[in-house]
Amino acid sequence: MGAILVTGAAGFIGSYVAARLLERGAEVVGLDNLNDYYDPRLKEDRLARLAPHANFRIERIDLADRAGMAGVFARHRFDSIVHLAAQAGVRYSLTHPHAYVDSNLAGMMTILEGARAQQVRHLVYASSSSVYGANTKLPFATTDAVDRPISLYAATKRANELMAYVYAMQFGVPATGLRFFTVYGPWGRPDMAAFKFTKAILAGEPIEVYNFGDMQRDFTYVDDIVEGVLRVHDRPAAPDADGVRHKVFNIGNHRAEPLLRFIEVLSDALGRKPEMKLMPLQAGDVKATYADTDDLRREFDWTPSTSIDIGLPRLVAWYRAYYGV
Repeated sequence: MGAILVTGAAGFIGSYVAARLLERGAEVVGLDNLNDYYDPRLKEDRLARLAPHANFRIERIDLADRAGMAGVFARHRFDSIVHLAAQAGVRYSLTHPHAYVDSNLAGMMTILEGARAQQVRHLVYASSSSVYGANTKLPFATTDAVDRPISLYAATKRANELMAYVYAMQFGVPATGLRFFTVYGPWGRPDMAAFKFTKAILAGEPIEVYNFGDMQRDFTYVDDIVEGVLRVHDRPAAPDADGVRHKVFNIGNHRAEPLLRFIEVLSDALGRKPEMKLMPLQAGDVKATYADTDDLRREFDWTPSTSIDIGLPRLVAWYRAYYGV
């Protein structure tokens, strides 16, 4: 059996997935370009947690580097791929669109081509709740139409699903897409609300609260996301009615938490009350997200369950320790 390729291994979710796979005794090749979308030191520190494992090696390369990626697939034989690398962020896509084309479209293409060439057992890739776009029916179900994205980021993630479907259909690459819902936790991304709010509140600075606080998010704790990734990874998609081995699942907490309650739980964990700067809804943003996880529960007898009352204090404890505040 070959190694498991984990792209985005220096990233938030990718570093956790790589660690869990290593704990299970797998050989893991991590891939990351460690770009400066946010502080590369955080990415380096995540990698440093993986470095002591004898079964781990890192390829520092950009997914869109076709020749470089061909070299990765020439050097290693992969049993499966967990593709988590992407240019993330809805708002950043408004000002840096080419980054999304390079990472999320051209990057996905190099992964699909590598998976096809090596006929991997399973390709698991990250999609996003953003693909639901302007949908107003809650909760979001994988059977819903997803043809109205409201950001370029969302459009690239939906494109990833369609690209993977084509490779499953034409070339027999078993693939599963995972639509993640607002992931948070220790070692998280600095551009996400939980991290930004924690940083601002501890610094005594106001937090920006969009749509004047009238928002809901299906906040999903990182350990639940990782558990879902591993369960899906271990069971490649079965053929559908047309014989195509491709599926898509939501991984969310199946709970739409009011943003103001999220802020209340976070401020309680921090022991400080925030000053809130109420602002209108931003371009590309949606008022509510809420995951229907019935198909995940049916297929894997499991669904995420960590509440923000448990997850946010863990984030705060990590943040205080990591940044010494």
